[in-house]
Amino acid sequence: MTGARVTRWLQAPEAHRGNAIHAGAWWLWALGLAVAASRTTNPLLLGMVVGVAGYVVAARRTDAPWARSYAVFVRFGLAVLVIRLVFATVLGSPIGGTHTLFTLPEVPLPDWAKGIRLGGRVVAEQLLFALYDGLKLATLLICVGAANALANPARLLKSLPGALYEAGVAVVVAMTFAPHFVSDVGRLRAARRLRGRGDRGIRSVLQVGLPVLEGALERSVALAAAMDARGYGRSADVPPAVRRTTGLLTLGGLLGVCAGTYGLLAAQGAGYGLPVLLAGLAAAVAGLRLGGRRAVRTVYRPDRFGPRSWLVAGSGVAVALLTIWAGRYAPDALHPGVVPLRAPELPLWPAAGLLIGLLPAFVAPVPVRVPGKEST
Repeated sequence: MTGARVTRWLQAPEAHRGNAIHAGAWWLWALGLAVAASRTTNPLLLGMVVGVAGYVVAARRTDAPWARSYAVFVRFGLAVLVIRLVFATVLGSPIGGTHTLFTLPEVPLPDWAKGIRLGGRVVAEQLLFALYDGLKLATLLICVGAANALANPARLLKSLPGALYEAGVAVVVAMTFAPHFVSDVGRLRAARRLRGRGDRGIRSVLQVGLPVLEGALERSVALAAAMDARGYGRSADVPPAVRRTTGLLTLGGLLGVCAGTYGLLAAQGAGYGLPVLLAGLAAAVAGLRLGGRRAVRTVYRPDRFGPRSWLVAGSGVAVALLTIWAGRYAPDALHPGVVPLRAPELPLWPAAGLLIGLLPAFVAPVPVRVPGKEST
């Protein structure tokens, strides 16, 4: 391959049906960022994860309704952060400290509630610990929001194996609730503004809520009719031995996947997490292939994992693996202490590893946006 052809291939083309990034690749990329966020409480690294996710979403999201849900997940993350700080202020924290910020009136509690307090002295160390913890939870939510904004849920459903089709329909319908909810609220608020009515306050929220619920009910009825017309729920007959083997492999594989994922996300457990995860995936894949014999549906033009999809998914996996590795040789950098108070430092190599997550912003096809139609 000549240098000109390599350069032309590396340049992100305009997106179309044939070169779109696989929906599963976007989820693998986002889950890789989430794993990295779960392995650290350093606010500088967590801020980088949020920045990487936000930049990729801004560069590669489309004008589809689900692409507008990212801002909602960001607000959810901020709400989680505020709630965590409020709980730490009112209910206290096991973290001690000497830098008193203020003192709240303390409510006396009975003896059976020892270890719990309401009010009292609030120190800077406990608020800083709550800030780090809440920021990690908010970052995980934002990573999930990035996947929702970039991955087409309908195409993700098409990519599921036949054994998971019915469960996948339920999951995809649940995943599309937030994007459609955001789209309906935005449309109704714009309509109220065009009619000269206010779109803020409790009264406007109540007046918008009924049409939103009505639209959700109409979509549910239309979806049920479409599923019934397409023969949803029909299955082929398979021997009982195959069904039992399928159930055993699938259940055992999914348990292995859960245990391995927990090992990867936990602070201590990366050593056994990866082998258990791989073994569980192998068993689950074997069970799903056997279970696919019951499915009688066909897939028109199935999505393929092209080279760019592999690059997107691989960037997320690389971020997760590099962060796990960094946690072994520099645990203090990934988990800065709060007692005594000190400013967190930005570790160079873990930060450089997080920048690999920016790769989808340069290799994924550029979406075609309709002029005058902005994603909010």
